[in-house]
Amino acid sequence: MAASYNGVPVPSDGAGIRYNNGHYQVPENPIIPFIEGDGTGRDIWKASVRVFDAAVEKAYKGKRRVAWYEIFAGEKAKARFDNWLPDDSVSAVREFRVAIKGPLTTPVGGGIRSLNVALRQILDLYSCIRPVKYYQGTPSPVKHPERMDLVIYRENTEDVYAGIEWEQGTAEAAKLIKFLNEDMLRGGTKQVRLDSGIGIKPISVTGTKRLVRMAIRFALDSGRKTVTLVHKGNIQKFTEGAFRKWGYELATEEFREHVVTERESWILDNKDKNPNITVEQNAQQIEPGMEFATEDFRQSVYKEVKAVTDGIYSTHGKSAWKKKLLINDRIADSIFQQVVTRADEYSVLATPNLNGDYISDACAAQVGGLGIAPGANVGDGYAIFEATHGTAPKYADKDVINPGSVILSGAMMFQFLGWKEAAGLIEKGLESTIEQKQVTYDFERLMQGATKVKTSEFADAIIRNMKA
Repeated sequence: MAASYNGVPVPSDGAGIRYNNGHYQVPENPIIPFIEGDGTGRDIWKASVRVFDAAVEKAYKGKRRVAWYEIFAGEKAKARFDNWLPDDSVSAVREFRVAIKGPLTTPVGGGIRSLNVALRQILDLYSCIRPVKYYQGTPSPVKHPERMDLVIYRENTEDVYAGIEWEQGTAEAAKLIKFLNEDMLRGGTKQVRLDSGIGIKPISVTGTKRLVRMAIRFALDSGRKTVTLVHKGNIQKFTEGAFRKWGYELATEEFREHVVTERESWILDNKDKNPNITVEQNAQQIEPGMEFATEDFRQSVYKEVKAVTDGIYSTHGKSAWKKKLLINDRIADSIFQQVVTRADEYSVLATPNLNGDYISDACAAQVGGLGIAPGANVGDGYAIFEATHGTAPKYADKDVINPGSVILSGAMMFQFLGWKEAAGLIEKGLESTIEQKQVTYDFERLMQGATKVKTSEFADAIIRNMKA
């Protein structure tokens, strides 16, 4: 361990979190780096850290405490070190394993396009985790926001966010377009327009399977009932369609004892109801219209049915499958409707990068918006918990912004570390404060009879409302 990072001494009263064999070893006094954040991040962090410390003190009566350690990124880093993301800040996260941050400015122009994306890619934080649940009293545009309680696992390093693109009119774009049109697309009806900008969308077996693996492990550990693979595979067959295919492969290869796929459940249910059902009869029930299908398709479904009944009926049949984790999939555009009309049917979503970006914000809008939406970026051995909203510079240093996103990200962090009591106090304190209608301006304008409070006052109220 270095004695300092960015010239700031490491806290002498704390100890580092260690990581061995897939498990974190958390001391009673962990050193946790924090990035204050830009714009409203300054007000948010001042409020949030008081809530965190109060929760830990109330939960553990001095037996545990966090040794906070400031590191730098964004505007503060640029001003001090002429560098948007100093190497020492990244090194500190590597050393101490778990960090938390406020919102960061995305530099305009050359260099790093997004500090958030840069941190994810440098540390290989391949899973963006977004829990979305309703806290009583929170204003919502839907009739039954309480039905929403899901966790989104969004792949974090691939897809269009890989940043592999070329601007229209450049020699590089022209070279790639020529290669595509004259080599890869030669003889076909498809051609790329010559005045196009070009981007590459990589989705890999590796990226998909490690993301789905993390989502399934979470679902099993937390007693969730389903993991849904969200994709646009009906159109993008070899990227998002492959995400679906590889997700099912991972689930059935590595978690066979604990999972059942949706189609498997149909086959097993048919045999439960009629033990003498033939393969052909079972196939007809899961694929209506089989008589109109090609012979090759019919044989493929028969083979699928036989593989399920021969392979897993002894372990998953006779209703045993009903107690397994259900793995299913939904088309991306469909899921937007589903989470509005029947949110309670979904529990964990595993998604490629772009789908997850869209769906996490759409879900958050139903339960209070990004102002109280927590998030984390997690890899193997490293995790950064963060605000999911922007910097809102026009509200900076005015003590008015909702700090809920960082506060709930902190609760999520404590849960991750195994400090469940502190996490619970934070959530209870926040929910009670909202129910009492002591809220910041963004909620106050949507709630009848609410009292508008400052950022700092909202934190005060949460602390008062923390009850074991």
